[in-house]
Amino acid sequence: MSQYPADSDQPENQPPPQRQAPRLFVRGPKTNQPIVTYVLIGLTVLFYLVQVVLERLTGGDVLFLYLGKINPFIMGGQFWRLFTPALLHASPMHLLANMYALFMLGRSYETINGHLRFFLLCLVSAFGGNVLSFVLGEYPSLGASTLTFGLLAAQAMFIFQNRDFFPNRGRGNLMNILMILLINLAIGVSAGSRIDNWGHLGGLIAGVFFAYLAGARWNVQRVDNHPSMVDQRTSRETWMAFLLVFIAFAAIAAIPFLSR
Repeated sequence: MSQYPADSDQPENQPPPQRQAPRLFVRGPKTNQPIVTYVLIGLTVLFYLVQVVLERLTGGDVLFLYLGKINPFIMGGQFWRLFTPALLHASPMHLLANMYALFMLGRSYETINGHLRFFLLCLVSAFGGNVLSFVLGEYPSLGASTLTFGLLAAQAMFIFQNRDFFPNRGRGNLMNILMILLINLAIGVSAGSRIDNWGHLGGLIAGVFFAYLAGARWNVQRVDNHPSMVDQRTSRETWMAFLLVFIAFAAIAAIPFLSR
């Protein structure tokens, strides 16, 4: 029986098959459980239940009287009212709309940016929104929309700063967020609207600047000898961003006191 070489069935002068290079995978960024998001939602719902119970017992919204954004009381030194209105709501639909926005936006932002950065963003957005409402709006107000507008702005800034990691450089994501913002602002300026647009604008501005200075900035680095997406921001940058935005809005809040 004749013996044939192993490659005798291949045409002559054909180069040997090339080995394909292994595909290179980049590990995604470190993620976090959205614990603070759930805590804020639970706390806000609890505050609303207390609002309802006290209103039925006393015939008035006691929590709003002590915690709402009421300008004369802020002028009297009750500065906690520049934060606490974000925990209060006027109706079940008002609560539901804001908690849905917080649930959707909060989970996304906290998962990528971490607990501390998310909490400081919520705090400075609520503060910025209530400050602008205090300085430019005379009417009482309440609600977490100052906070959710800050989250929307921060989400847009995050996509813009990391656009190289998004399909089509994040244009679709940014346009969706822009449309949501424009629709909400348009509703706020419509005839008969009782929406606090100054509060929305203040939260938006605070969220933009905080996210610009402290939001996650991805870069590809080798971690454990494997390419990975790594956040370049430090905790120092986060605290510095919070202090800068907070001080800027605190200076705005001082205007009515200086002009008395």
